Amino acid sequence: MSRELTAALADALEAADLRPAILFEGAFPSGMVRIWTGAGPLEWDDKTWTGVGVLLGLGALEETSDVVASGTTVSLSGVPLDLVGLAIDEARQGQPGRIWLALLSEDRQIIADPVQAFSGRLDVPEIQEDAQSCRLTISYESRLIDLNVPRNWRYTHESQQVLFPGDLGFAHVTAIQDREITWGRG
Repeated sequence: MSRELTAALADALEAADLRPAILFEGAFPSGMVRIWTGAGPLEWDDKTWTGVGVLLGLGALEETSDVVASGTTVSLSGVPLDLVGLAIDEARQGQPGRIWLALLSEDRQIIADPVQAFSGRLDVPEIQEDAQSCRLTISYESRLIDLNVPRNWRYTHESQQVLFPGDLGFAHVTAIQDREITWGRG
């Protein structure tokens, strides 16, 4: 898939000294979480992103020309044990999450527009703990994963009544199901 890069971003990619950054935004019941792979706060898109440095890890970001449902993981290491329960309580399946790849200028400003590398929905949280801290990993799946879910709705009178009670649009479907209709003969 081709990406539209701004001129400033293309110039920054040509520079000998690259300063990449990864930004993550995820929805949780208490509000949006915005973190990035640097130190300190970062301003972008009229939002403040909290720097977590090397504590933030990402899974592979796969992109192909095929239509496939791919996913990735976002992990945060060094989470204190007293915050683990809060993290588990906050993880809700289906909540949106996005990842951007950005380049920074010498004064830690984002150059032009970051490229959105992934957009998906929260799937499953996982915790790996040791004596003092733990690593929280959250899996995100592409919305294309819904293509694998069978739909239980049918073109029958009963299914139509569940969706629209009183509608008689499919009331006679079973009566014409096996009926032979001859077209074009006199």
